[in-house]
Amino acid sequence: MMSTSRTTPSWREAPTHTTGAAPDGTEMDTVELLVHDLGAMSRFYREAVTLDVLDESGATVVLGRGGIPIVRLRQEKDLPGRDARGAGLYHTAILFQDQARLASSLASMARHASGLYEGSADHLVSEAFYFHDPEGNGLELYRDRPRDEWSIGPNGTVQMASLPLDPQAFLRRWHDDVRTDAHDEPSAAIGHVHLQVGDIATARDFYVDTLGFDITFEFGTALFLSAGGYHHHIGVNTWQSAGAGPRAASLGLGDVRIRVPGREDLDALSDRLAFRSVPVRDDGAEIRVPDPWGTQLVIAADALR
Repeated sequence: MMSTSRTTPSWREAPTHTTGAAPDGTEMDTVELLVHDLGAMSRFYREAVTLDVLDESGATVVLGRGGIPIVRLRQEKDLPGRDARGAGLYHTAILFQDQARLASSLASMARHASGLYEGSADHLVSEAFYFHDPEGNGLELYRDRPRDEWSIGPNGTVQMASLPLDPQAFLRRWHDDVRTDAHDEPSAAIGHVHLQVGDIATARDFYVDTLGFDITFEFGTALFLSAGGYHHHIGVNTWQSAGAGPRAASLGLGDVRIRVPGREDLDALSDRLAFRSVPVRDDGAEIRVPDPWGTQLVIAADALR
């Protein structure tokens, strides 16, 4: 098996300085999914999404690109199915290096999982295609436009929209049947994670006022959050989950992992969490903290890896 590692792909643009407490170098890391059928889910992420198996041990499979883990599947056969209207995962968003690599994955999805397609959108900052996996977990495949093409407001807000995007036209323009996409380079990574929450005010208090993310875009039932000027690392919404209470043990989202540059960033976060009496488990290299609905966040420091 390939060894897994975590580095920032060279094609990702450098962060800019923002005023939020979350460090500018914050990035999203591996998303863990608790699954019933490990074999079927592993095949889907390998054959349809076009990720590689990086590690396989017992009831766990890690998939990614170029040694960078993206999705971790852990089999939990005895758990009940995911609650589509509860707090938890809305979608995992996999960011591809460019249009050609996104088109290659999109073509593979069309061949292997066309029935799981949900839609597409031009968000001005990105082009995105939406699916769900065989166990109902939301999945976005997307590419970013260069940051100098984004429209940034004076307070750091990012102009986004949901304009029509024709998947067939995208494939005709960017997919090359002859080109083979070698996966020895980290040509994809977790770009953002979108969560379902019970209410926006509580989510703002935790993710903005406590964790320190900047608000880049908001409208009543949704909040988009980032560090370092990205359009969003985390999205939260109540579109299906308004009023949801604490999560019960179920299939679906296991944990969400976040990376910060150094131990000092973890210490600063621990201090903010302690000040707000949020329970934290800190093993010296990473901290584990639940959000108000019990979604587990694991924050680790690059410098300690």
